[in-house]
Amino acid sequence: MLRLEGLRKQYRTGDLALKGVDLEVPDSQVMALIGPSGAGKSTLIRCVNRLVEPTDGKVYLGDLELTSLSRFALRKARRRMGMIFQEYALVERLTVMENVLSGRLGYVGFWRSWFRKFPKEDVREAYRLLDRVGLMDMADKRADELSGGQRQRVGICRALIQNPELLLVDEPTASLDPKTSRQIMRLINELCAERGLAAIINIHDVMLAQMFSQRIVGLELGAIVYDGPPDQLTPEVLTRIYGEEDWEATIGKDEDAEDEDETVPVAAQVLTGEAAS
Repeated sequence: MLRLEGLRKQYRTGDLALKGVDLEVPDSQVMALIGPSGAGKSTLIRCVNRLVEPTDGKVYLGDLELTSLSRFALRKARRRMGMIFQEYALVERLTVMENVLSGRLGYVGFWRSWFRKFPKEDVREAYRLLDRVGLMDMADKRADELSGGQRQRVGICRALIQNPELLLVDEPTASLDPKTSRQIMRLINELCAERGLAAIINIHDVMLAQMFSQRIVGLELGAIVYDGPPDQLTPEVLTRIYGEEDWEATIGKDEDAEDEDETVPVAAQVLTGEAAS
């Protein structure tokens, strides 16, 4: 379980990005974090793994207080948290396989990583993950040859090869078309269910948040103004989060009209035990 207690972040400019946030995310729960730009969504996610240092408050992952760790201990603790970035954060000149294996850098020594000498079991797991997300045939392609959706899938594999307990996902669909956005959100959801992972997904698209999360937390000016199920995200709640607008056009869409996600091959279903007997 992830637990935030009085999490506060004030930048040197004096801007208060988080105002004493209290939040719990249980194991296996996919939680969407919504709110207007500047509400503190990305700051919250980055305070969890201390890419941004909190000004005050505590962050616990299980029984471990992340906010009290030394730099060395934090490096070890970050293995337990997979990060998926909006801009993918891939090394363009490296292959898909090399980018995925970079998720194991926290587990291998400097020289082994420098010479890209990863254990065979890590390489096998990388292939399994690439097959699961439909990129097996692209393992040797350079990252700069991929589409946006393919790059995001590589980023997902890189996060999962850490064997994390928690996924921190920052705007995973911001640069993607609507169909690819739905496929990526569906994939993240399925992988969390398969692995028992908790996830916090910072996302602007309210409809996607409703379709692919079990819980929605709304931030406004660094404070939680909504915490509840997707089906209770009414126009009144959205007005409280974002301000006045015609929210009827944004919510209440047909969630059953799903497009096919052709990127999950049968071989991957067998590997992950999804194939029905």
